[in-house]
Amino acid sequence: MTDTRAAVGDMAPDFTLQNQHGESVSLRERVADKPVLLVFYPFAWSGICTGELCGIRDDIAGFTGDGRAEVLAISCDPMFTLRAWSEAEHYDFDLLSDFWPHGEVASAYGVFNGEAGMAIRGTFLVDGEGTIRWSQVNGPGEARDFEGYRDALAAL
Repeated sequence: MTDTRAAVGDMAPDFTLQNQHGESVSLRERVADKPVLLVFYPFAWSGICTGELCGIRDDIAGFTGDGRAEVLAISCDPMFTLRAWSEAEHYDFDLLSDFWPHGEVASAYGVFNGEAGMAIRGTFLVDGEGTIRWSQVNGPGEARDFEGYRDALAAL
């Protein structure tokens, strides 16, 4: 992992990544419309990651604030893996591929584990100005608790 982690109050590192459909997604463009929840996760198809993203899928209104925010999930998996996983699990939000340069965006947020070649569970709420308003980072094998996110979204 990098020594510097993006923190509350920091400007969120901007990026453009491909989603599961091969479309370019820019953080700067997305936050211009509404706040964005960035959900970094280790691997598609893994147990905890599937459980967390299915939890988002099953309560999407709770995560988007009835359309006031957007969820962008990010891993170092290739785009085609994300497409297959999205179709299998019926995810209605963007899964972004940080595959190449491998882990570059996760590194910019300080949540890339270079030894394992994966992002760790980092979660960041970015407001319309591009400022990180809430964050949570969990270690390997630790599922995240989204309650703080809901409070932060309600405070925007």
